[in-house]
Amino acid sequence: MACFARGAAALARQRGSLACWAPVCLGAGIGLWFAQHDEPGAAVYGAAAGLAALCVMARFVLRRSAYAALATGGLLVCAGLLLAGARAHGLAAPVLGFRYYGPVEGRIVEIDRAQSDVLRITLDRVRLDDVRGVPERVRLSLHGPVVAPLAPGARVMTTAHLSPPPGPAEPGGFDFRRHAWFARLGAVGYSRVPVLLASTRGADGAWLARIRARLSAAIRARIDGAAGGFAAAVTTGDRSGLGRAANDAMREANLYHLVSISGMHMAMLAGFVFWLVRAAIAAVPPLALRLDARKIAAATALPAAAFYLALAGRDVATERAFVMVAVSLGAVLADRRALSLRGLAIAALIVLGLRPETLLNPGFQMSFAAVLALVAVMGRLPPGWHRPRGLARLWMPVALLSLTSIVAGGATAPFAAAHFNRVAHYGLIANLAAAPAMGILVMPGAVILAVTGPLGLDQPAVWMIDYGARWILWVSARIAALDGASSAVIAPPGVVVTLVALGGLWLVLWQGRGRVAGLVPLALAAGLWLRADRPDLLVSDSGALVGLMTGEGRALSKPRGDGFAARAWLENDGDGRAQAQAHDPRALRRVERVLRLRLGETTIVQVTGKTALAALRGCGGADILIANQPDPAPRPCLRFDARRLRDTGALALRFGPEGLRIETVADRAGRRLWVQ
Repeated sequence: MACFARGAAALARQRGSLACWAPVCLGAGIGLWFAQHDEPGAAVYGAAAGLAALCVMARFVLRRSAYAALATGGLLVCAGLLLAGARAHGLAAPVLGFRYYGPVEGRIVEIDRAQSDVLRITLDRVRLDDVRGVPERVRLSLHGPVVAPLAPGARVMTTAHLSPPPGPAEPGGFDFRRHAWFARLGAVGYSRVPVLLASTRGADGAWLARIRARLSAAIRARIDGAAGGFAAAVTTGDRSGLGRAANDAMREANLYHLVSISGMHMAMLAGFVFWLVRAAIAAVPPLALRLDARKIAAATALPAAAFYLALAGRDVATERAFVMVAVSLGAVLADRRALSLRGLAIAALIVLGLRPETLLNPGFQMSFAAVLALVAVMGRLPPGWHRPRGLARLWMPVALLSLTSIVAGGATAPFAAAHFNRVAHYGLIANLAAAPAMGILVMPGAVILAVTGPLGLDQPAVWMIDYGARWILWVSARIAALDGASSAVIAPPGVVVTLVALGGLWLVLWQGRGRVAGLVPLALAAGLWLRADRPDLLVSDSGALVGLMTGEGRALSKPRGDGFAARAWLENDGDGRAQAQAHDPRALRRVERVLRLRLGETTIVQVTGKTALAALRGCGGADILIANQPDPAPRPCLRFDARRLRDTGALALRFGPEGLRIETVADRAGRRLWVQ
């Protein structure tokens, strides 16, 4: 009983902050659903529903006890699991089950750029020849000439290669199939022939997307080059005009968050509108004495932020940013603190409730980590810090910008390194130099442009956006060109991100000296990351590419082809080389399309091409045979030909004291909705 009393007392001391744990519990249930190896069945959902009912009963029975909070947390965990399952089943859509080559027709719903820097379009209302179960959406990279004007709502046609969304490049790697499932993307591919206008019908419902495209084109017409592409990206969400060189430079300088419309953009826009309206009211004394300027400014900034959300295309990051800004403005209208842990918790609950899958989104994790850390640190600053006097007015803005960059950068760095395998070393310098231009020139210029543009007085606003964009791009290029601007990081075990999130949440949300317990999962995460190892040999799902770990890094069997797998392997190794640089014909010597290597006592032979495979006698002395072609011949060895690799996916081979261990994508992925 004494133990229960101590537990109740500990929970009672947390009463003021327990509400902030609500999204954590909901997220735990969502994460539990995604962590299942096989698709949960009726028994799992029934058990979750039953447990939720028990939690409701316990909450009623314990309503006067501190333990009622535990019942509420259990209810939220069950709700998260059920919510994720309902969302996944509700988004079910056909997925192409084979490779297709032929006519493709559909309506453009999105235009962006692929990693190869070519234009990429996403189509809905798709038509394919002689295909049952046509995907609801397909995505095409356009390697051929574009004849038709590409605009959202236009119905176009072309001849393209399509295939199902690809699986992970290695066991345990990022599974694009899961992302595609929640985006209702049933096929991806490319076209090398012209894209033609099919008809003008089917453009209904895309009026806002067409407005976005016209505004983007108008901005790029007034602002030349990469600066125009940057300006269009931050004002309309259209990143198709921003080339690969600019994108890579901003990533290397840790400035890419300036391109993706997220919390900073939404806060700057809403904040400028808020300030503008409040200043206008204050400039008229009779109005300032009779009206609540703060509430009127908040009521004006809210629809401005909503329009920005609609204009930017309702991307997940933009939706998340709008929810957080709306909660802050709502707090002003309700005479509450505009930025607080409870407000952040409400925003997280709304985002996870609308789209549970965003829990696994790097943008979700990084943005909430940054805001959570900023709220926690700002709440511990001395009173009156936001009203500096004397000389403090000169250095306080610089100090505040430095503090926010350090705090936000430190909070997001583990997630960025875990997901993108890169660490930018000069990110603080780059943000100190570039962020002011975003807040002083680009975003205010966008608001002024929206007001003065229809009156034909847009030139001053265009100058503001132009100079701000060019400065940001110049800073990113200079920082990225510095020696050691960034370094590659080895991919951590999957549990590391969970431990980092748990440790950070505990440090911020738990009240009292028990907060230091949050250091335990952080230390464990660091230990696991430092001890992370990589497979000795990786095999792509096509069977055409193998990567052997050597003392100088991973050696690849060919300089091009299977580029997605090669890039993923090298990034996860923490290797910054390109595929052509990692190709090593000495470590992986190929003789007449036959490659032979050894792992311990195991001989592995890889054969490419039908002729070489047909000429191979038996297994060619191999214990394991890998082929990029179907192999109907009986062979006395363990064989992974093209047909079997389609079922198993990519391979990872590790040699240890217990011998050789082979792991496949199919083993790790399990049987989920998105695994076909």
